[in-house]
Amino acid sequence: MLVLSRKINQKIRIGNDVVITIVSVSENNVKIGIEAPFSVKILREELYESVKQQVNEAQKSTFDFDKETINQIKDKFKKL
Repeated sequence: MLVLSRKINQKIRIGNDVVITIVSVSENNVKIGIEAPFSVKILREELYESVKQQVNEAQKSTFDFDKETINQIKDKFKKL
């Protein structure tokens, strides 16, 4: 993991298409702005993990869900 120190309004570039800007910093909070192509999916980790867990649970217990429900959960994950 690369760890960088940045100040407000300073930027970090990832590849050619992604720019992260430090918007504000408080005691326990950092706000960042992310500029990226629409095709790049950007998710908070806790949301990603929640949806991933739902998909895994649906796949393990298919007897509890019909195929349509499983496909709806998968589609929800793909859209994120």
